[in-house]
Amino acid sequence: MSSSKTNVPLVTGAIFIATFMSAIEGTIVSTAMPTIVGDLSGVALMNWVFSIFLLTNAMATPIYGKLSDMFGRKRLFLFGLAIFIIGSTLSGMSNSMTELIIWRAVQGIGAGSIMPISFTIIADIYPFEKRAKVMGFNGSAWGIASIVAPLLGGFIVDQMSWHWIFFINIPVGLLAMAGIWIFLKETPRKSTQTLDVLGSIWLSVALLALMFGFQVLGDAKINWLSLSMSLLISVVSFSGFIRQEGRVENPIIPLQLFKIRTFVTQNLVAALISGFLMGFEVYLPTWTQGLLGLPASLAGFAITPSSLMWIVGSFIAGKLLLNRSPKQIINFSLTFILIGGLAMALAPQATPFWCFFVIAAICGTGFGITITTTTVTVQNQVPKEDVGVATSLNTLARTLGQTLMISVFGIIMNVNMASGVAARKGTNLGMMNRLINPQTAKTLGGHLLKPLRQILYSGLHWIFIVALGLVILSYLINQLDRRNKPET
Repeated sequence: MSSSKTNVPLVTGAIFIATFMSAIEGTIVSTAMPTIVGDLSGVALMNWVFSIFLLTNAMATPIYGKLSDMFGRKRLFLFGLAIFIIGSTLSGMSNSMTELIIWRAVQGIGAGSIMPISFTIIADIYPFEKRAKVMGFNGSAWGIASIVAPLLGGFIVDQMSWHWIFFINIPVGLLAMAGIWIFLKETPRKSTQTLDVLGSIWLSVALLALMFGFQVLGDAKINWLSLSMSLLISVVSFSGFIRQEGRVENPIIPLQLFKIRTFVTQNLVAALISGFLMGFEVYLPTWTQGLLGLPASLAGFAITPSSLMWIVGSFIAGKLLLNRSPKQIINFSLTFILIGGLAMALAPQATPFWCFFVIAAICGTGFGITITTTTVTVQNQVPKEDVGVATSLNTLARTLGQTLMISVFGIIMNVNMASGVAARKGTNLGMMNRLINPQTAKTLGGHLLKPLRQILYSGLHWIFIVALGLVILSYLINQLDRRNKPET
């Protein structure tokens, strides 16, 4: 890629727009989902609107990474954006939940290109010493999306229709495509290598089965047959994938990457901290709504400081990467997350709202340093021709960590609520659902609020204890990296 001809600021802006579009998608759909369910009458299939997007996104990510190394970033990024726009258009035109789920799958296939190729393009057009700062700026799209999405989603549903939460992606996506098409100058690549199609199939099946198993694992009533079959298919497919990759000339994922100690430890840390992040982002607002009785609009701001400090953490990572080793930086960054995790695990039920702003700011700083450092480091550990694959594997590791842990946290909460209501006469799970929504919590008698909140607090307490264990495990894994020299 020729950075001298590329308009770097405008390409960076186009990448930011694409990242923001992808980031806002999940939250804005969540905001509109009650209206969608009411219109399409598909409450039983509601979870699959989200799950299928994650499944196809995870499946597509490593394939995009390999193809971008073979044929160039520009054409793969444009292709992924085009698929995302097509999926968004057809999702908005859906007349049933089944149709919506099918087109959300298409949307997920397109979205699988956005994060890994965005980071890869940044690695191509920016020198090492500036890369972390730019990734911090690009990552701020997620923080902005977390604030804007609920407000924008509510406005669109109230003033227009739910169909427009998908149609709005068309002009935004086309703007991002135009920026990349016009301003990103890339030397055309004519790879003489052929894509490892069989390896891609093995990997896709393995990831689909694994992600499906995670979704089943998170259900209130686990279908053990489906879970067992998913895990079996995943194990068999991963075994076939490893055998295939060991004997082909151009593997979809070069297995020798896993012989690089720093590459492996950084990806494992990214996966574990991404799992912690899900507990933080999902259950901290649950605390402020269910235990403090705050409205959803205010409760969501409990995690806003983390988004702002994430950017600060990315800038700190950029400075540290110049003269500290990845192992040293991660040890430093995990200290912030450890402090935040301890505070959440030990927080009493009556913790005031302002305390969560402090916790979020501390955690956000750690998130920014950790995620930025792991991304930049894995890119710098591999040959230039494998940067796309390395970036996609880092993205995949984070996705798998998030998906697995949101299922585990769901199990913890379900078990605690079930045992809690069984031990307290006059309570049931329906009441717990009403408690978490401050609007319906008002309908519960005052004598029920205290025991129900104790049940909810117990579940949240154990979730944060398990999340804290992820941070400790991350620290231990990081000690396996023996490299102490700064990256160059």
